[in-house]
Amino acid sequence: MKIAVLTGAGISAESGLKTFRDSNGLWEGHDVMSVASPQGFEANPALVLDFYNQRRRQLLEVEPNEAHKAIATLEQTHEVIVITQNVDDLHERAGSKKVMHLHGELLKAKSDKDESYSIEINNDILIGDLCPNGHQMRPDIVWFGEAVPLIENAAEVVEGADAIIIIGTSMQVYPAAGLIQYAKESAQTVYIDPNPAISPTSKIHIIAENATSGVIKAISFLKL
Repeated sequence: MKIAVLTGAGISAESGLKTFRDSNGLWEGHDVMSVASPQGFEANPALVLDFYNQRRRQLLEVEPNEAHKAIATLEQTHEVIVITQNVDDLHERAGSKKVMHLHGELLKAKSDKDESYSIEINNDILIGDLCPNGHQMRPDIVWFGEAVPLIENAAEVVEGADAIIIIGTSMQVYPAAGLIQYAKESAQTVYIDPNPAISPTSKIHIIAENATSGVIKAISFLKL
């Protein structure tokens, strides 16, 4: 069976990773556009680099949870591709081999001017860290206003899936929220979130729980 797993901040939060988006829309006290947009980086690169340096340090202190591990275990008997809006590497550390990061990766840095230059990192990015062509390095994150390079590939994965498991995402942030529309008629879909943003239908089964307990129930429901 081909399974597409769509994950959002909710699954990582259970590992102790802050979602860093407050109820008032601020990210750690900052307006989102000041720390997650090309304009914000141009205006105050030091602020943006510090914001993501803090996120990266925190990531290195947490571990995958049982939901991450359960998803990875499904690869033993099924073809599983994870499509995540998260920028952490918890799916990979849990053992998932095929992970698509729609919004980039915290443990990578790229040139601010040369999109083709990207490297793996686990340390801070500082002002003065330059690519070989002399351009400032920045987090390899897809910021607001930037294209999502993998969205078409993700749509193809959903289109070919026999089952879709959605975990810990509001399904309100586009273009990722639009992926579910590519599901084929026969696909079974399970949506796991303690505060579901969508209602159940004949094709979508809702499990109003957190990720760790919800994934186990989803696996049982789908008879995987």
